[in-house]
Amino acid sequence: DVQLQASGGGLVQPGGALRLSCATSGFTFRDYTISWFRQAPGKEREWVAATRNGGGSVTYYADSIKGRFTISRDYAKNTAYLQMNSLKPEDTAIYYCARGRPPSGSIRNEGLYHDWGQGTLVTVSS
Repeated sequence: DVQLQASGGGLVQPGGALRLSCATSGFTFRDYTISWFRQAPGKEREWVAATRNGGGSVTYYADSIKGRFTISRDYAKNTAYLQMNSLKPEDTAIYYCARGRPPSGSIRNEGLYHDWGQGTLVTVSS
């Protein structure tokens, strides 16, 4: 049974930090790219960041969060993380993790991700 469990969301003040976790099971973790997506109220879901499959540390970031967010994965724990620093109100969204094998040029394409976690809500507000 493939499972992805996102956690770590919450309420944080602007400028604060949160670390999201995506605990996975039921598949070979290193064989899949793990991405984080987010969906803000009234907006379409957008890709945020990805950590490439293959056992290395290749990562990709959306321009809107580059330099503030860091994606990583722990192969021993089959868990991916999204460290979010310098949070802004516009980062408020439900954050989802997903697994897939998209080519590098299509890493943002949510249609290429097979399975999704349930989402965790991040609210940035004073």
